[in-house]
Amino acid sequence: MKNFAKEKILKNELCLGVGLRQSRTVDIGKIMSTCGYDWLFIDMEHNSMDIDIASQISVAAQDAGITPIVRVPDFAHHHATRVLDCGAMGIVFPHVDDSETAKRLVSYCLYPPKGHRSMTGVLPQLDFKQQPIADVASTINKNMLIVIMLESPEAIDNVDSIAAIEGVDVVLIGTNDLCMEMGIPGDYSNPKVKDAYIKVIEACKKYGKTPGMGGVYNEELMSEYIKMGMRFILSGSDLSFMMNSAKQRSQNLRSFLKINN
Repeated sequence: MKNFAKEKILKNELCLGVGLRQSRTVDIGKIMSTCGYDWLFIDMEHNSMDIDIASQISVAAQDAGITPIVRVPDFAHHHATRVLDCGAMGIVFPHVDDSETAKRLVSYCLYPPKGHRSMTGVLPQLDFKQQPIADVASTINKNMLIVIMLESPEAIDNVDSIAAIEGVDVVLIGTNDLCMEMGIPGDYSNPKVKDAYIKVIEACKKYGKTPGMGGVYNEELMSEYIKMGMRFILSGSDLSFMMNSAKQRSQNLRSFLKINN
């Protein structure tokens, strides 16, 4: 079992993810791996993705050199455990504001003694092979990738205690919602946002965690935040990549006649 994204963050390397909003076929993992991405952000919070499709994409991604990570819609434990049992190799928990919540969510994903996840039968992450239960628990726990999203001023204020929780791998700023909660919608370069990034990066350095970012897609600003220390990057979505490329092609083709005339 290899969690390619976790291996990268443990080396403090840049780890690039792509959000899935439109994709529903299992070849998307291989496609995005070929395009240079390290993890799939399989989103079950903000679109119609269901557990069956998320699971199929996750299983196919395991053999494509890209890590399937699912963002669950809320804190109900079964949202995380079901997709983990069916192939996901990491979970993104959105809207986490305090360390008590973070600790509880981590416990959903890890087997005892590190957590309280329920043991099931053979797992796709282990190629459905029968193994001693203790070995299964140890291997899965070691390769689990747990991402906690901070999307409010309260969460940023509590980042030190959240990053200190054992089992948290990535503390990711959901910049879009953070700006909304701060009363500065869309102002991703605002000094308040930069201060939040600094707080998260410093807390992650203190506790050996990886700082992550999502919601910022201006490349100049992304470059600035990466140079500040961000390493786990939600780079964009399949929808935005498709629309940007399609729009550019249509504009280019229509310009040919204008040039000739």
